[in-house]
Amino acid sequence: MLRGLTSQRRTPDQPGVECATVRVPLDHRDPMGQQIKIALNRIRGTVSRDHNHLGTLLVNPGGPGASGRELAEYVAAALPASLADRYDVIGFDPRGVGRSEPSLRCVDPEVYYAPPRPDHVPRTPAEESALIGRAKDYAQRCGNLWAWMLPHLTSENAARDLDVIRQALGEERISYLGYSYGTYLGALYATLFPSHVKRLVLDSSVDPGAVWYDANLAQNRAFDKRHRAFLAWTAANRSIYKLGRNLKQTTFAWYTMRSRLRERPAGGIVGPSELDDIFTVAGYSDAVWPQLAGAWSAYVRKGKVDGLVRAYRQHAANDAESENGYAVYLGVQCRDAAWPRDWARWRSDMTAMHRKAPFMTWPNAWYNAPCAFWSVPGGTPPQVKGSDKLPPILMLQSRLDAATPYNGAVNLAKLLPTAHMVVDPGGNHGVSLAGNACIDRHLARYLNDGTLPRATTCPAMPGPRPAERMSAAGSGRLTEILVRRR
Repeated sequence: MLRGLTSQRRTPDQPGVECATVRVPLDHRDPMGQQIKIALNRIRGTVSRDHNHLGTLLVNPGGPGASGRELAEYVAAALPASLADRYDVIGFDPRGVGRSEPSLRCVDPEVYYAPPRPDHVPRTPAEESALIGRAKDYAQRCGNLWAWMLPHLTSENAARDLDVIRQALGEERISYLGYSYGTYLGALYATLFPSHVKRLVLDSSVDPGAVWYDANLAQNRAFDKRHRAFLAWTAANRSIYKLGRNLKQTTFAWYTMRSRLRERPAGGIVGPSELDDIFTVAGYSDAVWPQLAGAWSAYVRKGKVDGLVRAYRQHAANDAESENGYAVYLGVQCRDAAWPRDWARWRSDMTAMHRKAPFMTWPNAWYNAPCAFWSVPGGTPPQVKGSDKLPPILMLQSRLDAATPYNGAVNLAKLLPTAHMVVDPGGNHGVSLAGNACIDRHLARYLNDGTLPRATTCPAMPGPRPAERMSAAGSGRLTEILVRRR
C-alpha cells in the first residue's frame, strides 16, 4: 500500500500503471504550511517484496519542466525483464508540471506561439526591441498569475519533494535514474539526503557550477558543433540529398534556406524561428538526421514544403503541454540562480558568440530572455557535494553531447568521489536505454547489484543511414521524451 498518497488507481487504458498524488509543502521551511500536490505513477515489479525485490527506482527526464510519467513506462519496458520485474519504477511530475497541482501555464500557446514567429536573429534594433518586448511580456504574465508560487519553484525544493515521495512510498532508500536536468536534480538529492540513496544513475549530466546563464552559453557552442556535424553528414551523403559536396556548401545551403523562409515561410508555418526549433532536435539525436535532411532536400530541390511542415508538427509545435513545460523551465531556472538583469550584458555576450556559434546563440538567448525580467530574483543554488554516505554512483555521458556538454559531466564527477563515468564517443543526448548495448549492460549490472563497471568507454553506435525514418523505439523514442520541453 502506498503511504501518504491522496489517491491510487489504475487507468483503464494502462491496467499495469498505478497513479496517485502526494502532498508536499509549498515551502519546505514551513512544512505545516500551504501544501501542493505532486502527481506520480508506478509500474510495479512482479517479484514480491522479499530479498529478490530491489526496491523503488524513480526516474526523471529533465527539463526542468518535463513530466516523468511517460519516462517511467518507457524505462519499465526498456529494462531487461529480469531487472524490471524486481523494481517498482516511479515517474513523477515535479512541482508545477503536468498533472501536479497547480500546473503552471502563463499564456495561450495557440495565440502566443502562432507560427511563423518573429525571427530569432534580429537584424535591426527595432526587431531586437520587439523580441525584448515579448520576453518582458511573458515574464510579466507569469508573475501576475503565479506570484505566490514562483518564489518556491526551485530545484532545491523539487529535490526535497523527492524525499517526501520516498517517505510516502515507505522506502528507507530509493534508487534514481535521471537524464539531463534530471542529473542535477539527482545530484541535489544526493547532496541533501545522501543516506537515502540506494543506486544513483546520472545520464547526460549538467555542470552544477554553470547554473544557469553560463550553462546556456556552453550549450550554444556545443550545439553549433553538432549542427556542423549534421551538415557534414549531409554533405557526405550528397548523392542522396544533393545539397552540397562539403561542409562549406551545405552550410551555405542551410543558411540560405533559413534566409528564404524569413521572407516566405514554408506552408505559411515554418519561418526561420520554426526552422531553428526543428533542427535543434538534430543536436539531441542523430536518429532524426535522415528525416530532416530529406525534408530540407525536398524543399530546396523540389520546392516541396510538406516535409518541413510535418517535422515542425512532430518536433517543434507548441501545445498546452509544451507551454506548461516552458513556464516551469523558466520558473525554475530564473529562480535557482542569478541572471544578468541588464540587457546590455546579454546583447554583448550574444553578439560576440553569434559570430562563432550562429546556429543556437540567439534562439537560446530568447528562450531564456524572460529571466532578465523575471518578477522573482534568482537565488543561490546549493553546492553539490559528495559524501561518504553515498553509494557508488554511475554516470553515463556522450562525449559530443550538445545539451549537456562533456566538460560539465567531468566537473560534476569531480564533486562526487564515489562516481564512475562511462563515455559513449557519439553525440546523442541520453545514452542509456537508447540502443547502445554496451551502455545498457553496464546500467543493468549496476542497477542489479550496485557494482560499477571497470570500463570508461563504450563503442559508439553506428551512425544514421540516409532515408531511414526515426524509429519508434530506442534512441528515437527516448529523444521524443527528453526534448519535449523545447
